[in-house]
Amino acid sequence: MIDTTTNTVTLRFLAEPSDVNFGGKVHGGAVMKWIDQAGYACAANWSGQYCVTVYVGGIRFFKPIAIGDIVEITATIILTGNSSMHIAINVQAGNPRHQTRIKTTHCVMVFAAVDDQGKTVPVPKWTPQTPAAREMEAYARKLMHLRQNIEDEMKPYM
Repeated sequence: MIDTTTNTVTLRFLAEPSDVNFGGKVHGGAVMKWIDQAGYACAANWSGQYCVTVYVGGIRFFKPIAIGDIVEITATIILTGNSSMHIAINVQAGNPRHQTRIKTTHCVMVFAAVDDQGKTVPVPKWTPQTPAAREMEAYARKLMHLRQNIEDEMKPYM
């Protein structure tokens, strides 16, 4: 589902037995794949371009997802640059027989829009319209600053 009023993409599906890890829960790698798919769908929808993942940061697994749970992944634009899009990803899951969903995972991704030659191209500017959207934009800017500090620290080891 794509909601153009909130710049959000939501994917929903059932966690399947093929997604299981050795502990009997959904494998973290499967969740990360779903996160990337939702982020890509959101970025491509916003930009109208093919997009590549530039960064995935601060992925946090709060709760496990059980096989058979309905999984809902929401990807929302929270900041745009010239060719980049910062996207907040939230994963919720729960028993499909109940209405309750529990937040299981959160992260922020950065995608870049690219042309057929792989060169970055401009994306439409996103402007927050609500206090909550402005708060999320500020959150993305803080994370961008932290990411730069981490990159500076890592330079001697790259």
